[in-house]
Amino acid sequence: MSDITPATEKRNLLILHLTVFVWGFTGILGALISIDAVQMVWYRVLIASITLFLYFTIAKVNIKVSRKQFVQFFMIGSIVALHWILFFHAIKVSTVSVTLVCLSSFTLFTAILEPLIKRKPILVADIVIGLIIILGIYLIFKFESQYTLGIIFGLSAALASSIFNIFNSTLVQKTEPQVIGFYEIAGAFFWITIYRLFDGSLATETFSLSGTDWIYLVVLGTICTALAYVAGVSVMRTLSAFRVALITNLEPVYGIMLAFLFFGKQEKMTLGFYIGAVLILGAVFLYPIYKTRKKLQ
Repeated sequence: MSDITPATEKRNLLILHLTVFVWGFTGILGALISIDAVQMVWYRVLIASITLFLYFTIAKVNIKVSRKQFVQFFMIGSIVALHWILFFHAIKVSTVSVTLVCLSSFTLFTAILEPLIKRKPILVADIVIGLIIILGIYLIFKFESQYTLGIIFGLSAALASSIFNIFNSTLVQKTEPQVIGFYEIAGAFFWITIYRLFDGSLATETFSLSGTDWIYLVVLGTICTALAYVAGVSVMRTLSAFRVALITNLEPVYGIMLAFLFFGKQEKMTLGFYIGAVLILGAVFLYPIYKTRKKLQ
């Protein structure tokens, strides 16, 4: 870290903020694209896989992995696919704001599941942060009961995200993150294709989408998935984990701001929702600060 110049650090911070902003924009695209969640994610991962493969070919990145790693990445790709389908379906049945706030509960699920999966003790402070998030979720359920289905799907998306991130935190120790991302996205495409073959929807796929849907899907697959992923990984090599975690937590904030700009009154919620959202986002922001201080003790 000491070899990094202030100019380089500022540039990478800007890139990370732009990357997180782009991630926040995926929710807007999910609401704008007219097709259903499964079909949307299928197109997304197809476009992203092709884009990443072309990038790796041009950049001459070695993407060879062992058979065991290949199977691991493809299996985790099924969870990635489930996460994105649940995320976009939550937007379709509720709003962008509701979905993004529920997705922030990723921190809660990680605090509970990571110690169980990695056989580590659950810390008291993790439980406290988790209880604050649960209170926020309760308030959103209570005051936005018309979006109950969207809340359930949003929380399920957060759970799936937590699971594949916990597995990736171990796998990333042995393999380049961008290579893991490529195989997991390709794996997501494989599993959604299998699902669509069984439900019969792929047999009737005509690729005859509207012009605007194609534009949004290309933006979603290239800029919001492939490009944002590569950019996000590249800056993580020069920025501290704390800064990355803190800035990444701005995703729902950026997303909710964009939702207001794009959809206006449709995204207007009750006071109870905003109190719940503040509790959840506040806990999410406090979590990396607590973790960093704990390591320094």
